[in-house]
Amino acid sequence: MRWRYRWQLEKPVSGVVRVNKSTKRLIPQLQTKEIAVLCHEDLDEMAAEGLIAAKVRAVVNASCTMSGTFMAKGAEMLLRAGIPIVEVRQQHFSLFRSGMRITIEQNRIVRDEGGDPIPCRPFDWQTWQDSRKRALQNEQLCLKQFIENTLSYASKEKQQILQRLPLPDLQTSLQGRHALVVVRGSGFREDLQALREYIADFRPVLIGVDGGADALITCGYRPDMIIGDMDSITNEALLCGAEIIVHAYPNGHAPGMQRVKRLGIWARSVPASGTSEDLAMRLAYEKGAALIVTLGTHTHMIDFLEKGRKGMASTLLVRMKIGDKLVDAKGVSKLYRKRPRLRHLWLIPTASLFPFTMLAVIHPQFRELLSAAWLLMKGTLA
Repeated sequence: MRWRYRWQLEKPVSGVVRVNKSTKRLIPQLQTKEIAVLCHEDLDEMAAEGLIAAKVRAVVNASCTMSGTFMAKGAEMLLRAGIPIVEVRQQHFSLFRSGMRITIEQNRIVRDEGGDPIPCRPFDWQTWQDSRKRALQNEQLCLKQFIENTLSYASKEKQQILQRLPLPDLQTSLQGRHALVVVRGSGFREDLQALREYIADFRPVLIGVDGGADALITCGYRPDMIIGDMDSITNEALLCGAEIIVHAYPNGHAPGMQRVKRLGIWARSVPASGTSEDLAMRLAYEKGAALIVTLGTHTHMIDFLEKGRKGMASTLLVRMKIGDKLVDAKGVSKLYRKRPRLRHLWLIPTASLFPFTMLAVIHPQFRELLSAAWLLMKGTLA
């Protein structure tokens, strides 16, 4: 990590610290105006969205927020939201503990409980510009390596994809029905909103992949099924009554099963290679779903690199296998107008006249007035 001191805080930032090396575990623990301390190289879009939603006062990162290896989106999102970012060395991460108060001053962090100040490097817009330039320079090489990794692993994993999964009998019937597989990916709220009519008309089986179950609940839906390793889902979602399928390693080991059992929930595991969203798509396909609609899923290089994956072999093979049964709805909200059209504006005065019309019909004096007008009109016409 290069250390350059060129950004000056307008004023010190003070607050209570919340610490966790895992950003996805840290975000649910955060309270408003706390300072998030994490260790996250190349901060991704969903992590930044979670930090912004938590209304953190600042972010202290014990890793490189944007290395310049690829175009990670998280740092820019935090800066645009006005959230200060400072970086510390990894060996200093252990000096922070949840609940302590700190003050970020210029190029150092002072702990209220005492001890030597911790040196830090502010990550500002100039730092982001430099990282962005490096990412643009590395783009072709990064893509080349990603393709090579994907094709190499695809060759090794193709036999596993050709075989059927060892699936148990499910409580939820998928045969001949639509399945909507939801992952907590970028733009999931807007995309779910855009699919409201589809969900109401077709009533697809709602499958939440890990945090995708929380995404469904946040938008007012109850998932029928939850699939994943259970490392990024809330207890509330696990207890919502959905059928639980724990994603196990190909050897059968399922670490997520321990958490489910602690909550007293009955669940089954399915061993499979690849990601949990790959498993969800394969399960829906092999259980006879007529159509599989995916939302928020990982589909391109940046998506996978932000999650620390150097390729997308399994996802490529699964999508090839499912074929024309698969409809990717990620970004569908971008196809719809969000502003009202001029031809719809006439509805406003029409709607405003409705209560007056009802008053004229219901109120006795108005009814008498209407009757008199009607009799007068009949007499005139006669």
